[in-house]
Amino acid sequence: MRRLFPVTYETADHQGREGRDGPADGEWGLDALADAYAYPDLAEGDVWLRANMVSTLDGAAQHDGRSQPISCPTDMRIFGTLRGLADVVVVGAETVRLEGYRPARAREAFTARREAAGQGPAPSIAVISGSLDLDFTLPLFTAPLVPTYLITGAGAPPDRVEAAREAGAEVLIAGEGRAVDPHRAVRALAGRGHRRLLTEGGPRMLGQFIAAQVLDELCLTLSPMLTAGDAQRIAGGSALVVPERFDLASLLEEDGFLFSRYRCRRHSAE
Repeated sequence: MRRLFPVTYETADHQGREGRDGPADGEWGLDALADAYAYPDLAEGDVWLRANMVSTLDGAAQHDGRSQPISCPTDMRIFGTLRGLADVVVVGAETVRLEGYRPARAREAFTARREAAGQGPAPSIAVISGSLDLDFTLPLFTAPLVPTYLITGAGAPPDRVEAAREAGAEVLIAGEGRAVDPHRAVRALAGRGHRRLLTEGGPRMLGQFIAAQVLDELCLTLSPMLTAGDAQRIAGGSALVVPERFDLASLLEEDGFLFSRYRCRRHSAE
């Protein structure tokens, strides 16, 4: 891994990064990144939902339908770190289909941290889908290390619900009709003991979390690329009447890529 240099900023608690998360002139290994991206201490019953996304300078979240072409090795290292810290990774069905999602794997580098936090060996994957139009023969459903969840609405096709359960997935109902209510989805996962949530997209699902104002943190990689075209932004769907303000919590830079972390301002008043 190449060196990451902190950019000058103030954190939400007004502490600089140097001396707390790692030296300004040192290597940023997995331990340092895990410290830098640690979830906040949560009070009993609290849930923290963070998103991890990448965007080009002109706002594209994908190129040719995938995020990998606008990413970089360090972005993927942070991607793995965020997974290593999460209880569950929440993704939309379209992202599962496009990105070829597989079960999360256990990683030795995070074993001690996960055991200390009372977590399983790897994060579960939770797929949000109203139609359940998914291939249940994929390893994500047939061979996960920990249970895969399917979050859907009460009106989901019964035959698809049954097929999901037969494949080994745990189905959670979090909405009326086929639509999934973001608040109920978060509560359903919390009810299974998952309070450190990570969503990796796609843009439509992230837009739903933003519109419902349940997103607590955004980890955004700004890629020094321009793509033009009509690629999706990191979030889509209905807009908020009043934009919700987020504050910069940390910022790292490497080779022109910026790795930022923003926390919703509503937490500042708590």
